[in-house]
Amino acid sequence: MSDVEVAATAARAAAAVLTGLREEGRLSGRELGDAGDAAAQAAIAQVLAERRPADVVFSEEAVDDRRRLDADRVWIVDPLDGTREYGEAGRPDWAVHVALWSAGELTAAAVALPALGVVLRTDPAPVVPAPEAGRPRIAVSRTRPPEVAATAAAALDAELVPMGSAGWKVTAVVRGEADAYVHAGGMYQWDSAAPVAVARAAGLTAVRLDGSPLVYNVPEAWLPDLLVCRPELAEPLLAAVRTGS
Repeated sequence: MSDVEVAATAARAAAAVLTGLREEGRLSGRELGDAGDAAAQAAIAQVLAERRPADVVFSEEAVDDRRRLDADRVWIVDPLDGTREYGEAGRPDWAVHVALWSAGELTAAAVALPALGVVLRTDPAPVVPAPEAGRPRIAVSRTRPPEVAATAAAALDAELVPMGSAGWKVTAVVRGEADAYVHAGGMYQWDSAAPVAVARAAGLTAVRLDGSPLVYNVPEAWLPDLLVCRPELAEPLLAAVRTGS
C-alpha cells in the first residue's frame, strides 16, 4: 500500500466513525464534537499503527511526540477539523486531515469530506474546475474573518464567503467553490498540512501571507497565516495584503 493509499484509508476510517456517531443522534454539540475527536483519532491511529508502525504521528488529539523533530517520516493529522461545525446538525463544513511529511516536504495526503462522501488525495490529484465568471470569491472563517481578507477583497472587488473548518475552506478552492482562502490570526500545523498538500498537488498556490513557504514539522506547532488560491490570483492577493499590512 502506497503512502497516499495509507493516508486515504486512514481518512476514510475516521470519516466512517464520525458519520456513524453523528447519525446515531445520541449526542450533539460539544459532547458530539468531543466524542468525534476521540473516535476519529483512534481510527486513524489504528490504520497508521498497522500500515506504518515505524513512523511518528503528530496529531491534534495526541501528546506531541517530540521524536518527530528528528524523524524522517511524520504523519501530521487532524482527526476532526471543524469540531464545532461537526457538532451542529446538518453542517457539512468539517473534514478529516491525514498528511505525510518526509525529509522536509509534504509528500502524500488525503482530506476526507464526509458530508460529501469524498476523499481528496494528492495522487491522483484533483482537477480544479475552470473559474466562474464574475467577482472572485474569498473563503474566510465564519467566526473570525481576518481584516486582511476584507482588505484583499476590496482590492480585487471580491466577495467574502464565510465557511467552517480550514480543511473545508482550502478544499473549497480545490473544488471550485471559492477562488482563494485568506487566513490570519494563526492556526496549527495539522489544520492545514493535508489540505495544503492536496491544493499544491492540484496546481494551486499555497503560501504564507508574506509569500514565504509554509514549513511543517518544526518545533512550534503554530502557523501564523495562510493563503491558498488560484495561481493567477496569487500576486494580486499578496500585493493587496502587503498594502494593507
